[in-house]
Amino acid sequence: MPPVVIPSGVLLQADLERPQRPSGVVAFAHGSGSGRFSPRNRLVAERLREHGHATLLLDLLTREEETVDEITGHLRFDIGLLADRMVAAVDWLSTGDATRGLPIGLFGASTGAAAALVAAARRPGLVRAVVSRGGRPDLARDALPEVRAPTLLLVGALDEEVLILNRRAAGQMPIQPAIEIVGGATHLFEEPGTLERVAELAAEWFDRYLTSESPAGPPPG
Repeated sequence: MPPVVIPSGVLLQADLERPQRPSGVVAFAHGSGSGRFSPRNRLVAERLREHGHATLLLDLLTREEETVDEITGHLRFDIGLLADRMVAAVDWLSTGDATRGLPIGLFGASTGAAAALVAAARRPGLVRAVVSRGGRPDLARDALPEVRAPTLLLVGALDEEVLILNRRAAGQMPIQPAIEIVGGATHLFEEPGTLERVAELAAEWFDRYLTSESPAGPPPG
């Protein structure tokens, strides 16, 4: 399918793909210095579609902003800006002809995880579930106590600093997120089999919560 355009003060380029009769749709918030062509997120998106979920991979920065960010590195940490654009994507999915009525999930990587959590806090009636891959949920800061969507935090066992930050962030969330430590994985899950494990865990999480019968709420038990 050709790219779609999502208005958010600027025009954001995105790729929307959907299987027949999708049970939900997952928007991806890419991490530091990454975009919709991230091979890691595309692998995860492919697995989600195999499980019956539509996917929206979008560039949170325009091409001009990406050029500036490659030099300065500051926009990738502008969580307020990234979160505003994720909210725009959630609103677009909730009203678009191809996705209206589908339960919405968010998948965030690195700093994109913080943007996803802020968006979930701002749209509690729309976002059903969140998954973070090697994320920085701590950067969501004041939004963490407002997140009501069931959240899964995926962290590599060898990514020790990020694991500490995830555990601290989890302690600030009113609904305790699940933390899954992927054995043998570093921050980018480049080790054999680790990214495939992330994809399967994410698919299982969204399978559980992106159904018409499952309203947003805390994970069981």
